Amino acid sequence: MATVYWITGLSGAGKTTIGRILYEKIKRIYPNTVFLDGDILRKVFGDDLGYDQEDRRKCAMRYARLCAMLQEQDMNVVCCTISMFDSIRKWNRENIRNYREIYVKVSMNTLRKRDQKGLYSGRSEEKQKGVVGIHMEIEEPKCPDLILKNDGDRKPEELAECILQCCHIE
Repeated sequence: MATVYWITGLSGAGKTTIGRILYEKIKRIYPNTVFLDGDILRKVFGDDLGYDQEDRRKCAMRYARLCAMLQEQDMNVVCCTISMFDSIRKWNRENIRNYREIYVKVSMNTLRKRDQKGLYSGRSEEKQKGVVGIHMEIEEPKCPDLILKNDGDRKPEELAECILQCCHIE
């Protein structure tokens, strides 16, 4: 039976990097595997939602329903998204069989140092959109299947392997 790997965390936490490596590893064994990323999904859905709390909730619900649909069609899904809402993760647990929640946790100090998109320094136009973790609170996952601390001590490949070892379903 297919699995949904819901990789969540703040912008710049490493979700996409770790998720893509995980996807490549799973895809070698199970060709029925897809990779979804929040930034790409926004474009796929027409970039019609903003960045306030309500639009972010609608966006996350779209991703959750898409993951459920794909999983029902026997597709493994690696989905990387901020997904800041407990209600969305609760919906996932209630509606997606073989749902695995992975929280990529990174200190704010590390996020500011990385600052890949200029979000944490204010160098980006994204600052007007509201940065989760600075302008908007994140509801940290309360009972994820796995918490990955990604402050740079371990390589993304090691973290992806950890997900496989801890969360993989045969």
